[in-house]
Amino acid sequence: MAPPLPLVFLLMIHVCVSGVSSADWGVSYSPSHICALKDSSVIMRCTYTYPTGYKIKKVFWTKTLVKHNGEHPDLSEDPEYSQRLQYLGDKQKNCTIRLSHVTLKDSHKYYFKFNTDKDKWIGYPGVTLTVTDLQVESPERVTEGDSVRLTCKSSCTLTDRATFIWYRNSQPLTERRDRNNELLLQSVRREDAGRYSCAVHGHNHISPAVQLNVMYPPRSVSVSISPSGEIVSGDSVTLICSSDSNPPAVTVAGILITRRGDRVTISLY
Repeated sequence: MAPPLPLVFLLMIHVCVSGVSSADWGVSYSPSHICALKDSSVIMRCTYTYPTGYKIKKVFWTKTLVKHNGEHPDLSEDPEYSQRLQYLGDKQKNCTIRLSHVTLKDSHKYYFKFNTDKDKWIGYPGVTLTVTDLQVESPERVTEGDSVRLTCKSSCTLTDRATFIWYRNSQPLTERRDRNNELLLQSVRREDAGRYSCAVHGHNHISPAVQLNVMYPPRSVSVSISPSGEIVSGDSVTLICSSDSNPPAVTVAGILITRRGDRVTISLY
């Protein structure tokens, strides 16, 4: 029974020496979740490792874990991505890519995969990309003198620190450029009424405009007579009462006629 023992011992040594641990394989993403603005460029940073002695044959990114014809689809061969995807990595350890002009449809999970001369590896769980647009949240109507807060909202918190820019009637409010996504109008005036939109500095995407309506009471009330000039007994005249207000004032008035000598005064009350 003695001879079989050395054979068993040699077999155990062979398995330990030639076996490859799963710890030798890996893909790391930094960050693993990205929130990007619509129409911007996104960099997905990535590194990968594999056993010593293996040779890299192919590197690519995919957005599905489902294989087609025995392989995961390569994004660089996808017409929706081929012109916008740039591989910034190498065939050693860097697998970073840049995706340009991202759209809302690009919100997805993405995975890096590499093939060696002996095996293949896909980097699960991947990196999650969420693409967002901007929307202005504002009260529909405010009263002159109120404090008003407008918010530039997105569906997720942008990964890159953002400096927000505000526009009124398509003209930039140059004094309103900061890292706060809120625009505060203290003691709002009628001149503040208009269509407001927001953007992020350095990006082309601008939110849809939202109308801010400022209400104020009647001012500059005046009365005019038509026709103007000298009026004689028996003539027909039209009295017009006008004012500046929002919403437009509805005039309910009485007519007061006074006479001093040859002068007749007509007024509304």
